[in-house]
Amino acid sequence: MTSPADADGGPATPPAGTNGADPTAGTDHATGTDHATGADHATGAESTGGIPERPPVTERRLHPVTPFRRAWAPLAVLAGWAAHDPGGAQEQLARLTHTMLLLGLAVLVPAAGLYGFLSWWFTHYAVTDTELRIRTGLLFRRTAHIRLERVQAVDVSRPLLARVAGVAKLRIDVVGADDKDELAFLSEREARDLRAELLARAAGFAPETARDVGEAPAQALLRVPPRELARSLVLTGATWGSLCAALVVPTVLWLTTQNVWTVLASALPLLGAAGASSVGRFVSEFDWTVSESPDGLHIDHGLLDRTHETVPPGRVQTVRIVEPLLWRPCGWVRVELDVAGSANSVLVPVAPRAVAESVVARVLPGVTVPRELSRAPRRARWCVPVRWRGHRLAVTGTVFAARSGLLCRRLSLVPHAKVQSVRLTQGPWERCWGLADVHVDTGAGKTVTARLRDSEEAARLLDEQAERSRTGRRDALPDRWMTAG
Repeated sequence: MTSPADADGGPATPPAGTNGADPTAGTDHATGTDHATGADHATGAESTGGIPERPPVTERRLHPVTPFRRAWAPLAVLAGWAAHDPGGAQEQLARLTHTMLLLGLAVLVPAAGLYGFLSWWFTHYAVTDTELRIRTGLLFRRTAHIRLERVQAVDVSRPLLARVAGVAKLRIDVVGADDKDELAFLSEREARDLRAELLARAAGFAPETARDVGEAPAQALLRVPPRELARSLVLTGATWGSLCAALVVPTVLWLTTQNVWTVLASALPLLGAAGASSVGRFVSEFDWTVSESPDGLHIDHGLLDRTHETVPPGRVQTVRIVEPLLWRPCGWVRVELDVAGSANSVLVPVAPRAVAESVVARVLPGVTVPRELSRAPRRARWCVPVRWRGHRLAVTGTVFAARSGLLCRRLSLVPHAKVQSVRLTQGPWERCWGLADVHVDTGAGKTVTARLRDSEEAARLLDEQAERSRTGRRDALPDRWMTAG
């Protein structure tokens, strides 16, 4: 039986600060005209007579190193074909003489270089009074209009080779868009200045002053030492599990089949998974730093590819505090996030619990992590043996908190203002024992579930949570970046 109850008794309220605009409003990929204002941004001409013309929009190109990156596209197509059909590729290569190979390279390399140059030449971007416009395409033109008031995060990424060349990639996270638009590559200084300008414009600063605002001052909150990160990965069960599988499975296959190719086919993916769960995470989360600024929390991390991410204020829907079994003697936890419209998912890779909770308080102002959580009724053991002990619940004046797991505990915190709907479900076996589950849905498309609650408690919780969500959304502060002075 399912009893849905919308948290506010009606359609979900659009996030504050977005003016309820459609995520794709003002975007026309076929032309460069903004239909919302009727203005042609390519010429800067005003359609309304009698109003002074605005200054023309200055379009800018990407960094000159970009053609070298894009020149690899034709070569990548050939490499993909060879990987897809290695037998056919080998047969075709056997038919070619050395002279034909040299002629082919003499044609292919200049063609790839020309493609990279032309794709760079026909790519422009510009910041207008209302939007960031990106024009791309050699044969098929595409113009992306990114409304500045819809920008929720601007991340700067510097891959290893880009760091050597002194360039960076800018990725723009827009409310309601699944994919991020990006500008690759810009000079490092230009990327920082453009990021600061976009965030200032999203905060409401006037166009003529946005460029002078600069980077918002940031205060360091947390830095994860590399030694502590390495120790945490060693004490992670996934690392040992993948490593054992990489050693045991190929050994068993060798003893049973005596086939080298079968062993390699199983060993390579398992070794890759083991490396990704340990070495890959260490490289990605190296020198993890969290700083606080008026435009949100800044996260910097990465050993080879350095990444600068932003956690937008007011867009965090759920915070999870993860506590693996082997971390408990050290008092460590991991903090994960669900951010509406963003792929950012990790806030703190590892930190002492008190430090992690202080960072959580910055993400969810006024929220205190509950210490006492109520257990599921003892009769729940007949529905979920053993694991029923891990399901606990606490509801405070600010958050709905549900915990699950015995070996790896996961405590999910959902602010009442972020709850979109509340549902009660009860299967036949749960109904037999007088139990029910309460599901809380958030704006990030995720669900937090309080499992195996008493039926009467669950029904009461359903009504109370819907009321708390209505009240929380009414009293919540608007989701803004920095305060425009």
